[in-house]
Amino acid sequence: MPKLKTNRGAAKRFRVTASGKIKLNKAKRRHILTKKTRKMKRQARAGGYVADVDVPNVRRLLPYG
Repeated sequence: MPKLKTNRGAAKRFRVTASGKIKLNKAKRRHILTKKTRKMKRQARAGGYVADVDVPNVRRLLPYG
């Protein structure tokens, strides 16, 4: 059976932890920050984890993650 290809876009956005969870950086922190609230920017600073319903889709994109 041939090797599977990793989706390179997904590989740059997600990291798999030692316990198997999938980490990500939150969105909305790149530009046009003046109109966003302090709370929104502060919460986006902290990373997050992929929701349980989305994990199978992300795992399909990262077969060796």
